[in-house]
Amino acid sequence: MADEKTSSIPSAYIYENALVGALRRSYDSFSERRDALGLSNPGTYENIAREVQKDVFLTNFMFTGLRADWTKPISHSPIFHISHALTMGSQLSPYSFAALYGTDNIFLQGNLDSDGQLNARLNHRWSEALVTKSSAQVAPGQGMLSVENDYSGKDFTASVKAMNPSIIEGGLSGIFIANYLQSVTPSLALGIEALWQRAALNSPPEAALSYGVRYKGFDWVASAQFSPESAQGSMLNTSYWRRLTDKVSAGADLNLQFAPGLGGAAGLMGGGLQKEGTTTVGAKYDFRTSNLKAQLDSKGRLSCLLEKSILPAVRVTFAGEMDHLKVSPDLPLT
Repeated sequence: MADEKTSSIPSAYIYENALVGALRRSYDSFSERRDALGLSNPGTYENIAREVQKDVFLTNFMFTGLRADWTKPISHSPIFHISHALTMGSQLSPYSFAALYGTDNIFLQGNLDSDGQLNARLNHRWSEALVTKSSAQVAPGQGMLSVENDYSGKDFTASVKAMNPSIIEGGLSGIFIANYLQSVTPSLALGIEALWQRAALNSPPEAALSYGVRYKGFDWVASAQFSPESAQGSMLNTSYWRRLTDKVSAGADLNLQFAPGLGGAAGLMGGGLQKEGTTTVGAKYDFRTSNLKAQLDSKGRLSCLLEKSILPAVRVTFAGEMDHLKVSPDLPLT
């Protein structure tokens, strides 16, 4: 009994302490006001411009040619699918085999192509808020490993990511990224990202900060990211997405880079500034069994992609690109 009484003294001191009580009441009051704002989760900082970069643009389809995918479902609970892909064109292997397995908490996907390149992804949901995402890529003569942890709160998301981390050489090397995105109003979200990287121990480490903002309207989304110091100099990226109809959406993206000049009298005096920018506009049209994407940038590159579902398990993708300034079409079967 004496031991129990003695052990309860520290806990009673903590919970009955006036300072702790004041801090707890302040936190509860702040949480109530925060909940009253009706803020929602803004997503991850990495996907701050996902509507433009991933939904409208051809970012996830970096190939030129014709591809046919055949998917066979093996099980629905848990989900287990296998698929075969045949490709005619450039930048992709002629054949690849993929398998997918998923439950409420686990997602596992693997892809092996005819060139011997293996890609694997494993996601594990520890709770409603915490998810671990890992991916690995193994190719002849090279490899890549990435591990990421995302924590999603009611009105924020925090992420930590490591790419090719290593301490084998006696020191820390790799790429490490930490970011945070917070909703401040029902429409506005602000974020920050920190990056630290070191290719090898004989190379100096590099660090950079970037800041992001995202504003969501009724049928449009605008975002901007600014990095004052990076390996390529200062960078500014802005994007705008709008849903025109139920089936049509469009987006625009502007990327600016500022770096010290390398040539000319101004560059020799250290006062020159090299500026480079690219503007890209694109649109997406969703048909009943297919979708069409097209984009054009300020460098004269026109890209198009048509994805068609022939059967529930068969999908055909056609992608092509033409550089108008160089007059060099890159089309399949040419």
